Amino acid sequence: MNKKERGERIRRQILLDVGNHASDLTKHIAHKFGITSQAVNHHVQRLERGGWLLSEGRGKGKRYFPGDLRRFEATISLDGDVSEDVLWRESFSHVFEGLSQRVFDICQYAFTEMVNNAIDHSGGEHVTVSVIRDKMFVHIVVVDDGEGIFRKIKRMCGLPDERQALLELSKGKLTTDPEHHTGEGIFFTSRLCDVFEIVSTGVKFCHDDGRPYDFIFATGLAAEDVGTMVSMCIRRDTDRAIQSVFDEFAGPDEYQFTKTVVPVRLAQYEHEKLVSRSQAKRLLLRIDRFKHVIFDFDGVKAIGQAFADEIFRVYAREHPDIALLPVHMAPDVAKMVKRALGQAQ
Repeated sequence: MNKKERGERIRRQILLDVGNHASDLTKHIAHKFGITSQAVNHHVQRLERGGWLLSEGRGKGKRYFPGDLRRFEATISLDGDVSEDVLWRESFSHVFEGLSQRVFDICQYAFTEMVNNAIDHSGGEHVTVSVIRDKMFVHIVVVDDGEGIFRKIKRMCGLPDERQALLELSKGKLTTDPEHHTGEGIFFTSRLCDVFEIVSTGVKFCHDDGRPYDFIFATGLAAEDVGTMVSMCIRRDTDRAIQSVFDEFAGPDEYQFTKTVVPVRLAQYEHEKLVSRSQAKRLLLRIDRFKHVIFDFDGVKAIGQAFADEIFRVYAREHPDIALLPVHMAPDVAKMVKRALGQAQ
């Protein structure tokens, strides 16, 4: 371990231990690393200047407290009795203290939902959770060493590939354990965060509240790599509230998840066009679980007649109780949808 790495380790330990050693922090760290109190003070002062630590008093009466900027990381074994709410309460809640109630609630929801997914679904041996609270954002990252979320959904739901698994996941109400889970956690967490990303099996999915549509990237990692990483970013000044997001996707006077947004762009493979009925049928999988389905065509320049017909005439006629609403259509897309709707009359 070089000097820089050792310094980072010491400062990280200071931030981890300040909560339990407010009055003897310097002595505690000096003993733990076998260094002088003067050396510890160098690191403490650096953290104070950066906003990571606060202090009050002087000399032997000096006490230290977590600053406005905070971070914490822990790796937990999944071989045993692990509970996401206990992990939040006993190990991580201090990172979120002092935030607005709105942001605190979003962070708690996102943290517990994604850690629970790793516990219940990953099939892995460990999960590593890291949280960084900087001046503008709260960053939460949950990494497991399991099978990989897209690969597992593909296998358990009999889907043709991981990309289809990702599309189904983006709709919501998808779970590999329907007796114990509703499949709503990832959907709502992604809508509560300003940026939500999942990386697994060489594929990266990104839902960015500041962009018009969801993205899929090739990560450069080998597709056979195992594990899943979920990364969440929440603005500290967000005006988003949990209940308003729930209400957006619930029907009037209902407490059920009745509306979904289908990102049509995710159904495109590479540079292919959406022209066939088979492509449309893949897009339509499981939407009978909703009463209102919004097809978001952002990023789709054109579609074929058969593709539009299968959704807006054939499926609409067979499911008159489901409202199908196309939005963000390019001119060529709008023409095909209008034609299909006209023929459905």
